Amino acid sequence: MNEHEQPASEGARILVVDDNEMNRDLLSRRLQKRGYRVSVVQDGRAALEWLEGNPCDLVLLDIMMPGISGIEVLNRLRETRDVSELPIIMATAKGDQSDIVDALKRGANDYVTKPLEFPVVLARVQTQLALKAANDQVRRLAEEVERRNAFIRSVFGRYLTDEVAETLLDSPEALSLGGERREMTIMLADLRSFSSFAAQHDPQEVMQIVNNFLSKMTEVIIAHGGTIDEFIGDAILALFGAPRPLENHASCAVACAVAMQQAMDEVNRLNADAGLPDVAIGIGINTGEVVVGNIGSEKRAKYGVVGHHVNMASRIEAYTTGGQILISERTRWDCGDLLRVKDDFRVRPKGFDHEITLYDVAGIDGAAVGSASAV
Repeated sequence: MNEHEQPASEGARILVVDDNEMNRDLLSRRLQKRGYRVSVVQDGRAALEWLEGNPCDLVLLDIMMPGISGIEVLNRLRETRDVSELPIIMATAKGDQSDIVDALKRGANDYVTKPLEFPVVLARVQTQLALKAANDQVRRLAEEVERRNAFIRSVFGRYLTDEVAETLLDSPEALSLGGERREMTIMLADLRSFSSFAAQHDPQEVMQIVNNFLSKMTEVIIAHGGTIDEFIGDAILALFGAPRPLENHASCAVACAVAMQQAMDEVNRLNADAGLPDVAIGIGINTGEVVVGNIGSEKRAKYGVVGHHVNMASRIEAYTTGGQILISERTRWDCGDLLRVKDDFRVRPKGFDHEITLYDVAGIDGAAVGSASAV
C-alpha cells in the first residue's frame, strides 16, 4: 500500500498511549499527515482520564508502561466499551506469542510489535477503522429499523391490539389467510339504547360519547389480557385467549366485564364534564371453540373469529339491560367458585333450536358489578 494514499476513514479520532516520547511524536505526526485527528498521552492513567471526556475511534495502546499497564487499561475499557465500539490495537515489544494471545482474549482488536514499522501500523489502523465504520453503520441501520418498527406498532396499535400487531410484525407468516380452532371466551359490550340517542343528537356529541366509552374500555380490556377484535359502532367485540393463549380466559373475561361496568362511572364523569348524558352498557360473554385467524382476501384482511359461539355471545348480549353482565352456562362453569351470580333464567335466542341458560353476574373474586343508568 502506498503510504500517501488517502485512508477511507479520514478524520477519525485516534489516541496514542505510549511512555516513549519518540514513539508518541513519530506516530502522531505521521498519522496526522494521513488526515487523522490524533491525541497523545504518556501512561495508562492519563489514557483512562482522557477517554472519559473525549470521543475516540481507535486507541493505539502500549503494553509495558509504568503505573497502570496497557493490559489493565484494556481490561477497564472493555468493562464498558466493546470491541466494535472502540477498537484497541496493542503495541508491544514482547515477542512471546502467549502475551499476544492473552491481550486478544482480553478484548484487543489487533496488535503491532516494536520497533514499530509505520506501514504495518497504518494498515492495522485502517483495517480496524474500516471494521468500526461498518459496525457503526449496522448499529445505525438497526436503530432505524427499531424506530420504524416502533412507529409501525404505534400506528397498528390504533387499528389493531398490540398482540395482533406484534404477531404480524414478528411472524410474517401470520399474514397468510387461514385459521385454527381454539377454545376461548368471546365478549360483546354495547351501549344500551344508544341508537335512538344518536338519531336525535348532534354528530359531534354522539362521537364524543362513543370515544369516551371506547377509550376507557380499551384500557380495561387490555389490562385484563383481552384482545379487541373490532369496534362495531358503539359496541366492542373482544377476545380472551387469542392471538396469544390465555390461561383461565373465561374468568379473565368476566373479571374484565366487571371492571368495565365499574369504569362506566368514569366514562359518565367525562360525559358530564362535556354536558353530555350518562350512558350504560350491557355485556354478553360466551366460551367455546371457534375458528380464529386471518379472514378476507389477499387485498384486504382482518384478524377475527367465526363460529357458533361468536353468534351466541352476540345473542346473549342482546338480552342485557344497562349495567348488566350475562354469561353462558359454559362460561359460568369455567369460572368456578370465583363467580357470584344474581340469578339465572332460560331463553331461546333467535336462530337457535333450543333453550339456553343465562347467568346474571353479581361479581367475581371479590369485585362486584356496579350500577349504571341507561340513556
